[in-house]
Amino acid sequence: MKYSNMVPGVFLRRPNRFIAHVEINGQEQVVHVKNTGRCRELLPQGAKVYCQHFDSPKRKTQYDLIAVEKGERIINMDSQAPNAAAKEWLAGGGLGEIQDLRPETVHGDSRFDFSFTKDGKPCFLEVKGVTLEDGGICAFPDAPTQRGAKHLRGLAAAVAEGYGAYVLFVIQMADVQYLHPNDVTDPEFGKALREASAAGVQVLAMDCQVTPGEMTIRRAVPVQL
Repeated sequence: MKYSNMVPGVFLRRPNRFIAHVEINGQEQVVHVKNTGRCRELLPQGAKVYCQHFDSPKRKTQYDLIAVEKGERIINMDSQAPNAAAKEWLAGGGLGEIQDLRPETVHGDSRFDFSFTKDGKPCFLEVKGVTLEDGGICAFPDAPTQRGAKHLRGLAAAVAEGYGAYVLFVIQMADVQYLHPNDVTDPEFGKALREASAAGVQVLAMDCQVTPGEMTIRRAVPVQL
């Protein structure tokens, strides 16, 4: 997926989950943060960030915060980017040949990000975006997520009903070593992920090629359960 009208800036502060103050072209601007997670390790004061500019009087802010430099990495922070990148990846044959790719499919008491048919079997796929990284090791989630564990239980139930099921962790950066569930932050999610894997849910992780104006799924990353 690609962005247009990208400009660099310097992160100053984040008064709440939805906005940040960023210095752009020598002026302090209020920008929309497209990620309501904590992201504390990504946004220290002075971090170089990249924002998308919009020229629309209907918007409350003229910028969206999209990406940040962390050391030598550029990390995409847009919480909508993983689904968009996953859609491109699936449509481009990331899982091989599939048919009837559809977003936002309800099954039971869950709404999964995608459904499709593969090898004649109806399948569901749930996407999880990953931005938490330390020394090349990634973890999910960065905050407790009851909704995430619920999705995993729903995927396991779908497998028991004869469906194919996948959870795809889209790592919003490149060149990481592996991904693991963040048991310290959310032990319930880690438990649900291991149970889902044991039940037949396919657990996948992919890193991404990230530039200030683009994020594309690149290659598989090991998942250590």
